Amino acid sequence: MGEFTTTIEHRLDQAHRSLQEARSTGDEYLADTLTAEIEDLHRLASDNGVPLQR
Repeated sequence: MGEFTTTIEHRLDQAHRSLQEARSTGDEYLADTLTAEIEDLHRLASDNGVPLQR
């Protein structure tokens, strides 16, 4: 696994954990921002042929 793939997966893991926390505290703005970040990371991975498990 390359560094690029590892970085994307790490950032996705962090974003998913932060999203869960934002939702549990009722921070809808942060949840929306993190959802957009997750979508962007998935798009970046797809554009670069990075297979993701999520």
